[in-house]
Amino acid sequence: MDTPHQFNQVLREWAEVFMRRSMNDFLQFRRDSGLSMTQLNIMFRLYHAGRCGVSEIGEHLGVSNAAASQTVDRLVQLGFLERKEDPDDRRAKQIRLSLKGQQLIHDSIEARRHWIADLTQALSSQEQEAIIQALVTLTTVAQQLEQEKKEKTIAIPQNIRP
Repeated sequence: MDTPHQFNQVLREWAEVFMRRSMNDFLQFRRDSGLSMTQLNIMFRLYHAGRCGVSEIGEHLGVSNAAASQTVDRLVQLGFLERKEDPDDRRAKQIRLSLKGQQLIHDSIEARRHWIADLTQALSSQEQEAIIQALVTLTTVAQQLEQEKKEKTIAIPQNIRP
């Protein structure tokens, strides 16, 4: 088998195992938490964005402001979110994770990563070193390609984009 084909095959197999295992652990965490995917999606949005308004959440989810507001209200009642007055516009409210919400998101991330600790223990030091070197190279090249794509996208004038 030629090297590029073998590389593609091995990388696809690893990605499939990684995603399946990561998602299975995350889905189990979701079931255990009793929260819906929409609720967790909102919480992850806030985890990464810091804070935002209900309309931004609705836009992110692709739902009406009323639907987003209803879901946010439920998460506020459960103690996962806080609703504060926007310092720039007192009529508007900003939504952010509470400490309880931050802890839940941290726990969900750890649930997805937990199996990596098991994988690490199953590998010898030499295997870990070889994988470290390969993954550093792979990550560096992937980041370079990502940056090049970003630069190409920025270089296209706005009026030409579809």
